[in-house]
Amino acid sequence: MVASIPNPKTNFLKTVPSQRQTGAYILMDSLKRHGVKHIFGYPGGAILPIYDELYRFEAAGEVEHILVRHEQGASHAADGYARATGKVGVCFGTSGPGATNLVTGIANAHLDSVPMVVITGQVGRAMIGSDAFQEIDIFGITLPIVKHSYVVRSAADMARIVTEAFHLASTGRPGPVLIDIPKDVGLEECEYIPLEPGDVNLPGYRPTVKGNPRQINAALQLLEQSKNPLLYVGGGAIAANAHAQVQEFAERFQLPVTTTLMGIGAFDENHPLSVGMLGMHGTAYANFAVSECDLLIAVGARFDDRVTGKLDEFASRAKVIHIDIDPAEVGKNKAPDVPIVGDVRHVLEQLLQRSRELDYPTHPHATQEWLNRIDHWRIDYP
Repeated sequence: MVASIPNPKTNFLKTVPSQRQTGAYILMDSLKRHGVKHIFGYPGGAILPIYDELYRFEAAGEVEHILVRHEQGASHAADGYARATGKVGVCFGTSGPGATNLVTGIANAHLDSVPMVVITGQVGRAMIGSDAFQEIDIFGITLPIVKHSYVVRSAADMARIVTEAFHLASTGRPGPVLIDIPKDVGLEECEYIPLEPGDVNLPGYRPTVKGNPRQINAALQLLEQSKNPLLYVGGGAIAANAHAQVQEFAERFQLPVTTTLMGIGAFDENHPLSVGMLGMHGTAYANFAVSECDLLIAVGARFDDRVTGKLDEFASRAKVIHIDIDPAEVGKNKAPDVPIVGDVRHVLEQLLQRSRELDYPTHPHATQEWLNRIDHWRIDYP
């Protein structure tokens, strides 16, 4: 077994034989193996063993720590970093008030499906449950606003938990994962067997990626019968990196495209098929299009109340196809005629491929009358 420790003369990590490492070292080395280059955080007593190790890794040029002025800034910064880079955002906070200060940013990431790993310090294992100084049950507090939570009970579990946390945060429907680490776990030594990204065994976690072929065929049948279709694109298209597939799908079937606030950027707003954002703060012509369409194809969207208003009046004349990777979202607010559970990018690729296999008619004038109506609304209600 080998491990890396800092050489104070060169500030570079050197490899030396070793069998045992602390929980704090295992955490930092696991973060490094998952490609973490930036950590947003604020130190405190319970998380000091981790910060001691972080100092050594930063001195060696392995990671950069961004010191915030308040823990809430750390969770919001990690959220923004994840949105801007597509990577998993990472933030640190200590126990008690440090952990509770992270909550607003965690909730924001949860509601917007942003991948984050949140690491909090905790009082020593022997003191948990005793109302010790700055002890708080952050595991329980954050249960409704995280994708998953861990309390690390042994340093030997650290590498596995970090690997699982990154896998859970970044696959399926993305979201924040909390890892709560008691102070003595950071100091505890154990034999360290490094794990690489993806080295996980989670038999109960199998996100559905591809859509059901029967539902794919049913969706194409509805599209073939439609005269006034509308593509309604949400943040799931961005999370799935489905920009190219959304454009190809829209252009192939000449579908006007409207986006949610979270979906802005999934489709070029200057494209002739774009009708901009819909809903309370959207364009008038996008909302007219929703009211008049006979087929609404929801792609990675959740029928949020800021978009729909009164649900029974939203797209009341339309059949609905709903594509989403989270089965809990499909039919939650509006019952679809064709539900498709799967990754947006893969499902759109399936629809495109199947339409080519069936030689689906895609002549450019199929929706021209409908597109002309929308263009008139653009002029009359700019």
